[in-house]
Amino acid sequence: MVNTTTAQNNLKVIILAAGSKVIGPNAGPMVLQTLGEHKILDYVVRNAQQLVAPEDITIVVGQHAADIQAHLGNEFNYVTQAEPLGTGHAVLQLHPYLQDFQGDLLILYGDTPLFRGASIRGLLKRHTLRKADLTLLAAVVKGEYAYGRIIRDSNGRIMDIIEAGEASTAVQAIRELNVGAYVVKATAIFPALKALTPSPHDGEYRLTDSVYQLIRSGLVVESYQTYDEDEIQGINTASDLAKAEFILEKRLYRPRHNAGQQHVKFGTGGWRAVIGEGFTLTNVRRLCQALANEITRLGQEKQGVIIGYDRRFLADRSAEAAAEVFAGNNIKATILIEDAPTPLITYATDLENSAYGLAFTASHNPPEWNGLKVFHGDGSLLLDDETRQIEDETNAMSINDVVRIDLDVGLAAGIIQRKDYTNAYVDAVEALIDMDAIRQANLRVIVDPMYGVGQLTLGIILTEARCRVTFIHERRNPLFGGRSPAPDLEALRILSTYVVEEKFDLGLATDGDADRIAIVDEQGKYISTNDILLLLYYYLHEIRGERGGVVRNLATTHLLDRLATLFGETSYEVPVGFKHIAAGMVEHNALLGGESSGGLTIRGHILGKDGIFAAALIIEMLARTGKTIAQLREEVYKLTGQLYSVEENMPATPDMRVLIPKRVVETNITHIGDHKVERISQMDGIKFYLENDNWLLLRFSGTEPVLRLFAEADTAVKARELLDYLKQFVLVT
Repeated sequence: MVNTTTAQNNLKVIILAAGSKVIGPNAGPMVLQTLGEHKILDYVVRNAQQLVAPEDITIVVGQHAADIQAHLGNEFNYVTQAEPLGTGHAVLQLHPYLQDFQGDLLILYGDTPLFRGASIRGLLKRHTLRKADLTLLAAVVKGEYAYGRIIRDSNGRIMDIIEAGEASTAVQAIRELNVGAYVVKATAIFPALKALTPSPHDGEYRLTDSVYQLIRSGLVVESYQTYDEDEIQGINTASDLAKAEFILEKRLYRPRHNAGQQHVKFGTGGWRAVIGEGFTLTNVRRLCQALANEITRLGQEKQGVIIGYDRRFLADRSAEAAAEVFAGNNIKATILIEDAPTPLITYATDLENSAYGLAFTASHNPPEWNGLKVFHGDGSLLLDDETRQIEDETNAMSINDVVRIDLDVGLAAGIIQRKDYTNAYVDAVEALIDMDAIRQANLRVIVDPMYGVGQLTLGIILTEARCRVTFIHERRNPLFGGRSPAPDLEALRILSTYVVEEKFDLGLATDGDADRIAIVDEQGKYISTNDILLLLYYYLHEIRGERGGVVRNLATTHLLDRLATLFGETSYEVPVGFKHIAAGMVEHNALLGGESSGGLTIRGHILGKDGIFAAALIIEMLARTGKTIAQLREEVYKLTGQLYSVEENMPATPDMRVLIPKRVVETNITHIGDHKVERISQMDGIKFYLENDNWLLLRFSGTEPVLRLFAEADTAVKARELLDYLKQFVLVT
């Protein structure tokens, strides 16, 4: 039975799913084949449900009616087309139920699942604004598709649609196609359908022929154009299904593809988005409501949340907006009194055993970005399955679902408070550092916090350790001097110059939220994080006498493996993302955990990377050993030998994210040049393991449209050759 009442928006949706095509003898109807994580028909129904309630959706079914209804359930209307007499005949089956309906009908095909919601909304809006009787979805394409060609007159008005199989060579050359979605006045379409005659080519009553009928009757026929050729892929064969699967996979990786829908998406280090596009206070509130919902479900309201922020634009306002949402859900919210390093926020979360800790930051991303890192009560980042749940709940939520109270009301009631954890955090760092040894060393240190939040806490620690410390780029600047606050080689040239000219013992740098570190040695030479981790593991194990393994991500040097083996310890490899480092350290009670991008921590400290603590530990290492960085590197290399690392970034397209892994699976790669491939891992990206701890890695960034290439080998020349192989592998793909 079809619901005949008029919907609030005067719209009903018809989905044509009466086709009898199947892929194989036991495969069932085409519309119920699996595409991605759902059935083909599910995507079409989902688009319809974004516009109207289920009772205003009618699915026209045929010989597979029972299967389709069993899959979709009974909340929708179903009308049976007893004989397969064409799409026009299928729509006409609804006339007995909708003969009094005065609104519009949106007609979709059940085997064309890839239309974006924005395209359907654009079709409807144009139909309304142009006061059309019928508006069809069109596309101007480069490829060949079996869709009807749109015929226009010299003024651009639609005159007819000619099906591809009946078109002359000249008509087939037309690139504007009618791609299978219509919005039409019910009072216009049913008379036109009743007047249809069977096509002389196949005997069917075609919906497209009604367009000509409407034009001939003097009614207004318009079009709305989609510009994404992928959207129009229909599915009639197994080959079509494979193409649609490929398109769906590409969409998962398209940069900012969810911006228009304001979706929240977590990467390896939290949620990040461009300010004003994805990062908005509305999205902050929706995300915090999802977090508040989880706290409420778990009964953790009394544990409250810790909320901190760095110096980025809107970070402080976002912290206040978050507090208002948590308070509105009867959850105590503590906001830090000033901008602070992420590790300090992590420490405060652990100290208070809060339900969650929130740090509003985009870390080392460019200044136009902002974001949010979310921590457990022990200070560890949320794992992938947890962030997926929070994403799904956030993205299913409207702003009307958010419960909040005003900041001043929350502060007056005490459900929101401001608090300072600076001294407590500094004390916790200093408790793990030999401050007396540093005081006796009389070291001269220069620090570049890169306009971020590292100055206050690190300045207190170094001053109390009696270091002669100088800061550059320490003032607040949300533009970070016009560049990303990432402490890489290029960004630290000024720091290197100061170290050499002013004869400092060490140059230190932290990124925007001070959870990453970089150093410049006494000669002004940039020291990679791989070497920092190697030196600190050696120092902790051999000088401080601590025992335990090391956890590194798969893009970090294998020299740590060699050193661990020499110590009789184990090196554990995990995916990229410090949440995996922290989980590995807990699981194996490891001594040190770190990643080549600049983050590290040790056992007994927070379960997050900490650039402030790492800086203090490096200075302690220099003080206690009485050696320079260069001398310590030489000492450790005598034990481990030396490996040379190179890395490079390439722009990544959605196609590459799909094609490259498939090519690895399909290609039996046994050698790279003259080097035997011992094994291949796709734990995170694609990693080739060669002999003697040599390796190559292709990995797509979790936060940017970038493909990261890494190689480590016995010589710098060999490392470069391996990286060049990776680049050729990518280019061939």
